[in-house]
Amino acid sequence: MARTQGSHSDITGPRIRKAALRLFSRRGYAAVSMRQIAAEVGVQAGALYNYTPDKQSLLFRLMQEHMQELLNAAAELPATENAIEALKQFVGFHIRFHLQRPDEVFIAYMELRNLTPENFAEIEALRRNYEDTLEGIFKQGQVEGLFTVTDSKIATLAVIAMLNGVMTWYRTEGRLTLDAVEQIYWDMVRRSVTR
Repeated sequence: MARTQGSHSDITGPRIRKAALRLFSRRGYAAVSMRQIAAEVGVQAGALYNYTPDKQSLLFRLMQEHMQELLNAAAELPATENAIEALKQFVGFHIRFHLQRPDEVFIAYMELRNLTPENFAEIEALRRNYEDTLEGIFKQGQVEGLFTVTDSKIATLAVIAMLNGVMTWYRTEGRLTLDAVEQIYWDMVRRSVTR
């Protein structure tokens, strides 16, 4: 299929990324071809290369955009009075931000193995920046005498892993509201780190 008249890179580029995101999250990166992405968008396979050099670059850009959006949103959170308030805010933010982006979250965690070493290093650095936000909260709470965390790095990884679990089972039509889920998770996190 020929490129439609009047199509533009600011329209087609995002459509390509959206199609790749959908296909990678449903079928897995390795199982999706550039031809399938082109068919999803409605362009010839060769036209994709006007917007991305290859499939690896497409995967990397999707992950990079997701992580940058996450970091930017986290940076805009309001200041809090103490580490307990900061931790509560982080728990709610993490759950709600990620539940709104299930495809991005799936790719960000499940497709890391398909990145080249160079691309993996860049995405891992962005992930560490986000983890540093939570670890900083734990360290602040230790200084304030509010948390009984013996290893802030392990606590960080454990809490993020627990919060990510919500994405695998939560359904809006389920028996619990999002507010209720957030409160339950906050209670579990708080009890695990406070005196």
